[in-house]
Amino acid sequence: MEPENDTRISYFLLRGLSEEPELQPLISGIFFSMYLLTMIINILIILVIISDSHLHTPMYFFLSNLSFIDICFTSTTIPKTLVNIQTQSKVITYSGCINQMYFFLLFIALDGFLLAVMAYDRYVAICHPLHYMVIMNPQLCVLQVLFSWIVSLLISLLHTLMALWLSFCTRVEIPHFFCELNQVVHLASSDTFLNDMVIYFRSVLLVGDPFSGILHSYCKIVSSIRAISSAQGKYKAFPTCASHLSVVSLLYSTIILVYLRSSVIQNSHSSAAASVMYTLVIPMLNPFIYSLRNKELKMALRSFL
Repeated sequence: MEPENDTRISYFLLRGLSEEPELQPLISGIFFSMYLLTMIINILIILVIISDSHLHTPMYFFLSNLSFIDICFTSTTIPKTLVNIQTQSKVITYSGCINQMYFFLLFIALDGFLLAVMAYDRYVAICHPLHYMVIMNPQLCVLQVLFSWIVSLLISLLHTLMALWLSFCTRVEIPHFFCELNQVVHLASSDTFLNDMVIYFRSVLLVGDPFSGILHSYCKIVSSIRAISSAQGKYKAFPTCASHLSVVSLLYSTIILVYLRSSVIQNSHSSAAASVMYTLVIPMLNPFIYSLRNKELKMALRSFL
């Protein structure tokens, strides 16, 4: 069996969020502003955590990794979208589409795994505070991040290699502003049964496993907070995980909404518009959510600036 793509297709067409010419400058302006803000804020968070020795703890180590992943995640799709709008072109090369799909899958998987690791960190901090620095030692933190990278790399590589075996018609329009895996697979002219099975397995692994880990950690956290007798103690314990819980709720609710909607309404521009939430809006909001709820980080930001 040999790949059939090379002689049959050399590019895809991205239909984007809207085909109305008068809306393109507005979309371009909004995307560019949000992308620029995302870059500045996330880079600032990383620099602050690196420069302030008081923030060299497991929680901020994971937060700096999350900021780095958000930068890469957003940069996977938005620059190409901006270029296409400015040049009034919908074309993305076949190799460009495959690369975009690979890195998109990589960073969205990393996002899920890292949020699960951060939930475990909050569980240890609240439920085992006296042993926190012993359990969450630097070696374990690095291993957790490294494990997330390895698993995400392997899963995204598997999807990408399987996509290479798909064949397409000579003209393929993707009803999205980037090469989203489900959309690309559904547009293939060859049999996609194995691809659909792997996508289903990936959804269970990358959504089910991290989410169940997050849910288990927060069940333990809530149980520990309820056991605290003083109201002041409960008030101090909850804010340490409130920011993380906000990010988790926002990300997973958006992803579930997008994929449930796309399974009902195929090739819909509304699905592409909803995808803006987790490709651009959430990476932009994450630093604000963490900094606004975190006194240590706000003090470090003031000192850095």
